[in-house]
Amino acid sequence: MHAKPNNLMVKKYDFLIIGGGVAGMSFALKVAREKKYSIALCCKTSLSEANTAKAQGGIASVTNLLVDDFEKHIHDTMVAGDWISDPEAVRQVVTRAPEGIRELVEWGVNFDKKADGSFDLHREGGHSEFRILHHADDTGFEIQRGLMEAVRSNPYIDVLENHFAVEIITQHHLGVRVTRRTPDIECYGAYILNPETHRVDTYLAKVTLMATGGTGSVYASTTNPNISTGDGIAMVYRAKGKVEGMEFVQFHPTALYNPAETHPAYLITEAMRGYGGILRLPNGEEFMHKYDERLSLAPRDIVARAIDNEMKLHGIDHVCLDVTHKDPEETKHHFPNIYAKCLTIGIDITKDYIPVTPCAHYMCGGIKVNLDAESSIHRLYAVGECSCTGLHGGNRLASNSLIEAVVYADAAAKHSLSVVEQYSFNENVPEWNDEGTLSVEEKVLIAQDVKEVGQIMSTYVGIVRSDLRLRRAWERLDLLYEETEDLFRRVKPTREICELRNLINVGYLITRQALERKESRGLHYTIDYPHAPSVQH
Repeated sequence: MHAKPNNLMVKKYDFLIIGGGVAGMSFALKVAREKKYSIALCCKTSLSEANTAKAQGGIASVTNLLVDDFEKHIHDTMVAGDWISDPEAVRQVVTRAPEGIRELVEWGVNFDKKADGSFDLHREGGHSEFRILHHADDTGFEIQRGLMEAVRSNPYIDVLENHFAVEIITQHHLGVRVTRRTPDIECYGAYILNPETHRVDTYLAKVTLMATGGTGSVYASTTNPNISTGDGIAMVYRAKGKVEGMEFVQFHPTALYNPAETHPAYLITEAMRGYGGILRLPNGEEFMHKYDERLSLAPRDIVARAIDNEMKLHGIDHVCLDVTHKDPEETKHHFPNIYAKCLTIGIDITKDYIPVTPCAHYMCGGIKVNLDAESSIHRLYAVGECSCTGLHGGNRLASNSLIEAVVYADAAAKHSLSVVEQYSFNENVPEWNDEGTLSVEEKVLIAQDVKEVGQIMSTYVGIVRSDLRLRRAWERLDLLYEETEDLFRRVKPTREICELRNLINVGYLITRQALERKESRGLHYTIDYPHAPSVQH
């Protein structure tokens, strides 16, 4: 165990939030309204680098009540999730979504509107109606901008940028044996690495919220920023918390194919297919009619597998998305950033096909939480992509993720505010033992191991899986795990070795839970069990 008493200063906050995307920031703003609690918002880079900022397409909410209603949105979500979504979670998110949108607008977030002042709604794959609010093709960036300004100007929120959470603190650090069957695990805060002092500080908290985002960097190619290393999920798993649904990794069907820039890959939003984009082979031939009657607007798992199959059939490394039949000025107006990005590699999307390929994009599983966003560890909540609320089931419906984060941040804030006065700081937590140093050679090995994890996962645990491939991934990850844990025990923690540990943990969880699911369901497709079970609904 890394902890020992050494009488360093301990920091105390009523609320400790780990992660600075839409989930963490909206929770912070909500608990700050009480104007009497100390709040720390800890993020491992800057606030502006959160995965939220990369979301292009939009945020889903029933808005046009003339044609749309909650039951339609619920049905679309259940269909996309292959009917294994939690109906209560789906209903909670869908029915509370309009209130969440109103709050985002109050915090200063701007959504595009029509000339008559009504919201300009898009439609995306899997949605039966136009219900996607957006800000051009950089909705996530706009939400992040609005929330950042609100958070930075709030006197009750301490923003700790470039601070890396190493572990959450439980009874384990007090010398108590904790197992996955321990019924009353409690979280007392977290050990957090300060980049300026290179020391691991002790942050005690009455309530801790995990909002660390996704796991995309476990794959060699992802649309996620490089910081998406599954830190929160790995920390909670190591603390013996429940983690579910990790086999359901969503591969976005249409990342820009650009061999010179693979990590992070540039996302071509689903809204572009909602706008009328057509998937074609490089020779111009359409192919989606072979896979689904919804064609290019089928749910993402179907489209991604179709593209993957066509690439294998024809021995090609990408397919194409065609919007050349649309009005050029309208295309540039709706997708200014995509238009500009493609121009940098010599592609004019109003005249040329866009080369696209599937890419790791979103984790549907994560830290298991209830309707109040409580994890299985007492005093620890989880919100956003790191959580598994049950909303997404086997596959996320487009643009449901941002609104899930807003709705569950609200649920977590309401519940934690109702109980926070019952908690006290645990003064018996020891400080972190930060002896030891990393050699230059060890740093090189860590960088190489990160690449190896990505290669293992992309090769063996990708869009199409098999038991043989999954077992091979498990064996190789196990070797990396043993080597990395041995190194971690001997050295002072750095962000690099902590991220490697987390990537290995996440890769293991995806692989193990994929092996345990003996069926093809949603995003999990295995050639050993190719037929999905009949679904009763």
